[in-house]
Amino acid sequence: MLGETLGNGGPVLLVLALLSVAALSILLVKLWQFARLRLNASEPADRALRFWYQYAPGKALAAVEGSTQPTARLLEQAFRGLALPSVDIQLLREELTRFATAQLEQLRAWLRALEVIAALSPLLGLLGTVLGMIEAFRQLELAGSQVNPALLSGGIWQALLTTAAGLGVAIPVVLLHSWLERRVERCGHQMEDALTRVFTRGIVEPRRPDSANSIRSPGLAPKEAIPKEPTTAGIRHAI
Repeated sequence: MLGETLGNGGPVLLVLALLSVAALSILLVKLWQFARLRLNASEPADRALRFWYQYAPGKALAAVEGSTQPTARLLEQAFRGLALPSVDIQLLREELTRFATAQLEQLRAWLRALEVIAALSPLLGLLGTVLGMIEAFRQLELAGSQVNPALLSGGIWQALLTTAAGLGVAIPVVLLHSWLERRVERCGHQMEDALTRVFTRGIVEPRRPDSANSIRSPGLAPKEAIPKEPTTAGIRHAI
């Protein structure tokens, strides 16, 4: 039955079938990637930030150390950078922005392919319909005066089949692409928010005495606690 349907639709329907298989493969790969990274999980980043606001940077670093979650990895880089004895805060911000942008680009991998499939599928369906209509009217012309209405209706049915197939592929792919893209955007916002909270700790609550495991760096000095420029402008631009 499937082979007969593909034969009726011609090569265009075969191309649409291949595109649907490609879209399904990309979806499965992205779901596996997002699940492995725990993409939108709030832990352990929230736990690390709680330790950071309690002025226990050693515990904050331990909370995110070795994690694969993108926000946690960004916080780990931030805490390690602030632990350096003579860190340049501006250079550290630029490096963290670069690191966050690279992570977002990895998360967006293959999403553009889904977008192309969603845009191309209805156009291919329309192309199949036009080709089918051309073939149907050519058959009518060859029949001459002995026109069989069944010949015309059968040709139109086969032609419209490709349009239905194109829309059937495009609609779910559009929905899946929007959902995956939204998950990546949410992760980008979480990274931006977490990094901003690291550098603006002194604004939210008064500074308490450093604990025994404090990370001593210029980034923790009161005069450097309030950044003069937006902390994650590059991350917002990358989203």
